[in-house]
Amino acid sequence: MPTIALGLVLLAAGAHALWNLLAKTAQGGGAPFVWLASVFGAAVLTPAALVIVAVSPPSLGAVAFMAGSGVIHAVYFACLLRGYREGDLSLVYPLARGSGPVIATIAAIVLLGERPGPVVLTGGAIVVLAILSLAAPAVRAGAPGTSWALATGLTIALYTIWDKHAVDGLGASPVVYFWATEIGVALVLTPFVLGARRALTATWREDRRGALGVALLSGFAYILVLYALRLADVSYVAPAREVSVLFGAVLGAGVLGEADPRRRIACAAAIVVGIAALALG
Repeated sequence: MPTIALGLVLLAAGAHALWNLLAKTAQGGGAPFVWLASVFGAAVLTPAALVIVAVSPPSLGAVAFMAGSGVIHAVYFACLLRGYREGDLSLVYPLARGSGPVIATIAAIVLLGERPGPVVLTGGAIVVLAILSLAAPAVRAGAPGTSWALATGLTIALYTIWDKHAVDGLGASPVVYFWATEIGVALVLTPFVLGARRALTATWREDRRGALGVALLSGFAYILVLYALRLADVSYVAPAREVSVLFGAVLGAGVLGEADPRRRIACAAAIVVGIAALALG
């Protein structure tokens, strides 16, 4: 995996963990919160996106993929926030982030013809297994949020493969692509938000700062990931992104007071080993 791609992914991982903390601690959550964050995200990126589009207009194929990405990400946010309403950050986040790259890497091998080497496969397996082990006790106990976390993982795999083709195969600008995705998410959720105006008002009153934080951090994180996908295969990028769970575990224990820090430190150490294998591969 190119060093610059790994650096982009690691920087994105920190931002990703922070916006998930904001989403978890939002008072309301749900469609109004996601809609507001998407509107904020699109607004922030509009000047840069319009300049890029004027200089280099996207192809019709790229535009179609942008529309599809908006739908997929709307489902992703819906599943993720439902999981956070029912379960702990330290359960939902590792399960969602751990199951996603397993599916994405398999799909990249089967559908995109990627052929990662044994070191990369071993590193990816270590990362994924370490992440899943973080959540294993809660899963065995039937903790709430498990099914929604796994559903989120499926959407992560889907948008990873989808977006890889858009920014690499179709040459879409990562900035324009994410901007259009944010607009797509907002459009998909608008009918639901119009039917829940009281909830939207409450979200604006209580969570607008959190929604703005999610917009800025999620946009920054995913644009970095899209650039990384231009430089490296999905089977490298998808597992490497999961170092964010290390940051998530620290935030869960330190900020939210979630338990079992020793096991999480051991799992985090295994994640670092896996990331090193990805870099060497």
